Amino acid sequence: MSTKDGFTKTLRFSVETDEKLEKLARKFGSSKFQFFKSMVEYFYRTKKDPCDLNDDVLKNTLSKNHDTYTSFIKTQEKIILMPIQNNVERMIRNQEQIVKSFNEQVLVSNKQMSDKYKIQLESLSESLLLIKAIHDNLESKKRLKTKFSNLFTAYVRNREALGAFKIREKDDLFNQTLKALEDL
Repeated sequence: MSTKDGFTKTLRFSVETDEKLEKLARKFGSSKFQFFKSMVEYFYRTKKDPCDLNDDVLKNTLSKNHDTYTSFIKTQEKIILMPIQNNVERMIRNQEQIVKSFNEQVLVSNKQMSDKYKIQLESLSESLLLIKAIHDNLESKKRLKTKFSNLFTAYVRNREALGAFKIREKDDLFNQTLKALEDL
């Protein structure tokens, strides 16, 4: 015979079990009846033995799954990860060789450039000294030309001033002018 709510069976259990059921139901936020229905559905679907506290079925299932996952990971490691690791290690070694070679070439090139720069600097210093000497010589030549021009002009004026008949004084003037030219 059915009741108003459609249920026909009743279940009897101890006060202690009722208290445990009450606590569990509150903990999961449902009524005792809802919680009891969920428990029955859970054990029905999972085919677990609620009396087996060690849950050997679960342990066996987990162990089997663990072995499967471990086997899968090992296979992936052999197929994918180990070749990747080997390739990465080889690539790192190649990169190290490239960097080493590059550094050696750069160091040699820098040394050569430094040596060439020093040679160029020395050559430039010598060129500057020569340019200064040439400049000084040109200045000296200009001063010499100016002094000669002044001396020659003075000679010509003094000779003209002496007149045509003073040969001895003209010779003295000529000798003095030659001496002055030698002193330049």
